[in-house]
Amino acid sequence: MDAEGDGTDAGPSASVDPGAEAAPDPKGIGGFHVDRTVGVALFVDGPNVLREEFDVDLDDVREVASEEGPLVTTRLYLDEHATPGLIQAAEARGYEVVITSGDVDVKLAVDATRFAAEGRMTTLAIASRDTDFKPVLETANGYGVRTVAIAPGEFGRSDALRNAATDSLTLDGDV
Repeated sequence: MDAEGDGTDAGPSASVDPGAEAAPDPKGIGGFHVDRTVGVALFVDGPNVLREEFDVDLDDVREVASEEGPLVTTRLYLDEHATPGLIQAAEARGYEVVITSGDVDVKLAVDATRFAAEGRMTTLAIASRDTDFKPVLETANGYGVRTVAIAPGEFGRSDALRNAATDSLTLDGDV
C-alpha cells in the first residue's frame, strides 16, 4: 500500500496507464524511437581533405558518398581563409559551404552529432583524416546510425576513424 493507504501499489506489478508514453527505446533519441530520414549526410573537413598532396576532387567525394545512399545533406566546412574561388566551386558542385571563424573541427563535429541525435539521416559520412572525429562516429553509431569514414587518399587514412566507423572508403585518382 502507499503511504496514504488508498490501496494503490507503485511496485513492479502495478498496471500501466494506457495513456502513458511508450516505453523507452534504447536506440532512440531521448530514450524514445525516432524515424530517421533515409539517406546519407556528408560532412567534409575542408582543411584536412582539400590539400595539394591529396589532390581530392569534390565531385569524387560527393560521388563516393552517394554510392552509400541518397544524399540528404552535403556540407563542406572551411575556415575564414578559404578563397572565394573555392567557395564558389563547392557551391557549384552542390555543397552547402559552412565557413567558421574558429576551429572547423568543432563546428563539423557539433553539426554531425546533432544530425545523428535528431535522426536526420541513416548514414553519416565524414570525409577527413583527423582523428578528432572518432567520438562523432562513435556517438552516431550509438544512435543506430551507420557511419562511413572517407579518407582523402592512401596516405591520408586514419586508422582510428576507419576502426570507429561502420565502413570506410579511401579516395584515389580512379574514383
